[in-house]
Amino acid sequence: MKVLVYIEAKEGTPLQGSLELLSAANGLGEASAVAVEDTEAAKKAAEYGAKVVVLKTGNPSEDAQAAALEGYIKETQPELVLFSGSQLGKDLAPRLAQRFDAGCVTDVTVIEKTDAGVEFVRPAYGGTVLERLSVAGGIQFATVRSGSFAKPEAAEGSVEEKETGVSDAGKAKIVDAAKEIAEAVDLEGADVIVTGGRGMGDAESFKLVEELAALLGGVVGASRPAIEEGWASRAHQVGQSGKIVAPKLYIACGVSGAMQHVSGIMGSKYIVAINKDEAASIFDIADVGIVGDVKEILPLLIEEIKNRK
Repeated sequence: MKVLVYIEAKEGTPLQGSLELLSAANGLGEASAVAVEDTEAAKKAAEYGAKVVVLKTGNPSEDAQAAALEGYIKETQPELVLFSGSQLGKDLAPRLAQRFDAGCVTDVTVIEKTDAGVEFVRPAYGGTVLERLSVAGGIQFATVRSGSFAKPEAAEGSVEEKETGVSDAGKAKIVDAAKEIAEAVDLEGADVIVTGGRGMGDAESFKLVEELAALLGGVVGASRPAIEEGWASRAHQVGQSGKIVAPKLYIACGVSGAMQHVSGIMGSKYIVAINKDEAASIFDIADVGIVGDVKEILPLLIEEIKNRK
């Protein structure tokens, strides 16, 4: 099976989710990768054994990227094209699937090779069940949830640049770009996330979450109720309506474990939950559960970490 991986990048660095796709592709068959414009990111992806073709468009718009990828897919004829489950990946994958009159499966967590091709597994109904899907005939497109596969080992790869001639593709053109004046929160790439929920009680107590995250070198997350209370900006929201995360360590403080939140953290390697309600749903998925008042437990935990540093 020929599998093509789209390498998405941010400021010259491949997304963690894109690198994980290389592992998925290698396990399925003949793997190759493609990037648009970003040669620096392609070189970094090549350090993990990827054979990357960089499509040069001279135009960073999503219209141009889609047009360039369409042409390259027609030329190379892969059977499966994989995208990370990012905002861009969720834009490009269905666009291209429509152009090829093909199927597109989103939010995939497992890809299994079968006699008929591949079978996709993804969460459904808020993560309460897993559904298996297969796409009949032709090329297939999929977006994959970050954290579903391990990052590949370092290996020698290659980078090749290719002119596409699609710089004016589409109706939209980017005439200028400026960084958004907003808080930058890299929840998707974080190894440690400390999340506060409604159980934190108030904005002052939520600062304990921020302090613990800082001590652990992690990132602050927040449940939807905490966001609605105004204790953290929406950039920190974890869950189906926020960011899907897969850190090595996830600490849930005063989070009850609503279905929409739990489905967004299932890729976490190790989950610690603190809640005074011993029947809270969050304990069903936690590796370690602490029953007690989070406003009493967090200061003790913070003090212990400080003493050990």
